[in-house]
Amino acid sequence: MVNINNQKPKIALILTGGGARAAYQVGLLKAIKTILPRNHKSPFDIICGTSAGSINATQLACYASCYHLGVKKLEWAWKHFTTQQVYHCDFRRVFGHILRHFLSNFQSDYATQKPGSLFDNQPLGVLLNRILDLSRIDRNIHGNYLDALCISASSYTDGDSISFFQADHKNDWSRAKRKGVSTDILIEHLLASSAIPLVFPPVKIKQEYYGDGSVHQLSPLSPAIHLGANKIFIIGVDQPEETKFYGQSHRHPGVPYITGHLLDTIFSDTLSADVERMERVNKTLALIPDANRATDLKPIESMMINPSHDFNSIAREHYFDLPMAIRWLLKVVGINKHTDSSLVSYLMFEGSYTQQLIKLGYHDGLEQLDEIKDFLEL
Repeated sequence: MVNINNQKPKIALILTGGGARAAYQVGLLKAIKTILPRNHKSPFDIICGTSAGSINATQLACYASCYHLGVKKLEWAWKHFTTQQVYHCDFRRVFGHILRHFLSNFQSDYATQKPGSLFDNQPLGVLLNRILDLSRIDRNIHGNYLDALCISASSYTDGDSISFFQADHKNDWSRAKRKGVSTDILIEHLLASSAIPLVFPPVKIKQEYYGDGSVHQLSPLSPAIHLGANKIFIIGVDQPEETKFYGQSHRHPGVPYITGHLLDTIFSDTLSADVERMERVNKTLALIPDANRATDLKPIESMMINPSHDFNSIAREHYFDLPMAIRWLLKVVGINKHTDSSLVSYLMFEGSYTQQLIKLGYHDGLEQLDEIKDFLEL
C-alpha cells in the first residue's frame, strides 16, 4: 500500500486470546527482535490485546521505548510460569472454591455472592501487579514511542465488546455491539479481558461485570482501525488446518470435546472471518476511484501468522506437569492425557509447556522473517 502523504503507515499489533497458548506469541515477538537494533523502539504504533494476549500487549506497551527489553521480560515471565501463579491449584483451595460456589446457590438473592467459576485466579492479579509498571504506558505515549494500547473485554451487562484504550487525543466510539472507551489501563482491565467464561470469575469495573474479550468480539480488527492503523500484524493461535478433523465420527462428542471446540471457536473463528471481510472491503475499494471514495474509507493491509504445529499434541506431552489437583478435577469432567480436547492446552501454565510454545513461535517467526521485515518496513 502506498501512503498518499508519503508518511510511514501506522502499524498495529493484534495479540489474540488463548490462555497458556499466548506463550506462542512471545516466541514470534522474539523472532522479530532479531531484526531490530538494541534499544530500538517498538515497531508497533498501536498495540491491541485480548484475553491472555492483553497481558502480553500491556507488557510490550510498558516497554515500547525499548522493544528488546519488553520481549526479554515477557520471555522470562512465560518461561518461569507455574500454574499456581495464575490460579489456585492445591486440593484444598481448588475443591474449596468449587464447594463455596455450590453452597452460595442456596443463599438468599439479597446476600453478597462471589462470581462463580471453576478456578480462583486471584494469584494472577498478584503476579500482574508485581511484573507490570503501568505508569510507563503514559510516558511512552507522551514520548512518541507508542500511539495507543487497547484491551478488549466483554460486558456481561449489555453483551457488548468493550475496547478500553489508552491514547492521546482519541475519541470514544460506538458501533453495533462494540464500543471504544478511553481510560487509563489498569490491572482490572487485564483480569477482565482474560477471564475465560466459567473458568475464571468475571471482573467488576465501575458498575459493570466483564469477562473474556474474545466472547463478544465480532470484529477483532475494529479497535486497531479506529485507533488509526493502516497496517495490522496479527499473531493468532488457530490450529493448523491439517490437524483439524472434518470427517464423520462414530462416537457422540463428549463434554470435554465440546468444551474445547467452543474455546477454539471463541478464540479463532471471528478473527479469521474479520480478516476475510477486510480483504473483501479492500478489493471493493480498489475498484472505486480515489475522488469518489469516502474520506473515512481506506485500504488496510494485514499479515496474520498462526502456529505451524498442533498445541493439543504438545499439551498432551506435558499433561503430567499439571498439578495433581487440576488433573483430578479434569478427570471428573472426563479429561485425561489421551482425551481429544483442547481445554488442557489453554489451562497449562507450566514452564515446560510454555517454553516449547515459545520455541515454536520463534521457529515460525524465523521461517517468515523476510515477509515480516517487509510488512513492518524494517
